[in-house]
Amino acid sequence: MLMFASIPSTSVSLTPHQIADLRLAASQMTGATRRAFQAEMTLKYCEGNARRAESVFGWGRHNIEVGLAEKRTGIVCLSLHAAFSGQSRWEEKYPEAAAVLMDLALAHSQQDPTFRTTVSYTRLTAKTAIEGLRQKGIEEAALPAPSTMAVILNRLGFRLRNVVKSKPLKKIPETNAIFDNIKKKRGSRVRRHAEALECRL
Repeated sequence: MLMFASIPSTSVSLTPHQIADLRLAASQMTGATRRAFQAEMTLKYCEGNARRAESVFGWGRHNIEVGLAEKRTGIVCLSLHAAFSGQSRWEEKYPEAAAVLMDLALAHSQQDPTFRTTVSYTRLTAKTAIEGLRQKGIEEAALPAPSTMAVILNRLGFRLRNVVKSKPLKKIPETNAIFDNIKKKRGSRVRRHAEALECRL
């Protein structure tokens, strides 16, 4: 929250241009920030009188009174929109279904072959996931749309694409030398084995 320094509560005359500037400044703010600004201007120019500030600046008296109370108590009020807005996520609404979905996704997934990320690649499509939940006994009302299911799986850390095999490492200059060394060792073992057989005969 934007806080303003305390200003002595003295009555100061304002020009119409200054009033217009203060109105414009307040209009660019919202919520608690706006109320804090209005409360400060009320204390500075209207001796803390909300009715006078309403008549001078055209601000709502109720908002000014709330701003003054917030300044006095240090407690910021939440509006109903701020306190209760926002829809709960599907996995929060249906935790049991989310647990079943996690099991399904894990059964069809594989860790990123490069191990560079924690994302799991999955063959499980959104439609297959919904059908799997249906077969596990999850009620229809709890089943999301396929597009929503794709978002949910992605949010849970499963990337919706075919599992890919790990790509082989590129050939390095030492590769030929390594294989030549292996061939030499194998050849020497074969020769020693043959010599041992001849000695026995």
